[in-house]
Amino acid sequence: MEQLTIGQLAKKAKVNIQTVRYYERRGLIPEPPRLESGYRQYSQSDLARLQFIKHAKELGFTLKEISELFSLRVDPNYTCADVKRRTEAKIVDVAGKIQALQKIKEELTHLAGLCWGSGPISECPILEALDSKDILEKKQ
Repeated sequence: MEQLTIGQLAKKAKVNIQTVRYYERRGLIPEPPRLESGYRQYSQSDLARLQFIKHAKELGFTLKEISELFSLRVDPNYTCADVKRRTEAKIVDVAGKIQALQKIKEELTHLAGLCWGSGPISECPILEALDSKDILEKKQ
């Protein structure tokens, strides 16, 4: 089986070396064996695990959630239904974030519409609106 250095692993997974070390510290990737020279030697399963982490992060899973998914994977007491429930919970979470971002977009669009893009900065309606207590109270 091909062994990889940390640099080779990071390059193949398209992450930086510090990311690999961070995931090791977090326990997401097991600490690999070392050569007598002290170099870490990673396996193809480490690469697969790193790619899983990267893909799960791209889908919005937190490192804590990814760690939980790894735990589910090795515990025979869990089923696909458990993973599906977590995925559905993530869908609800993402939908909430989309809704919040849509509100931000609407407010920014409103603010941009207040400004003609001319005049001195001291009279900028966007900055004046951001200074306004009304906008802060409206958000709360």
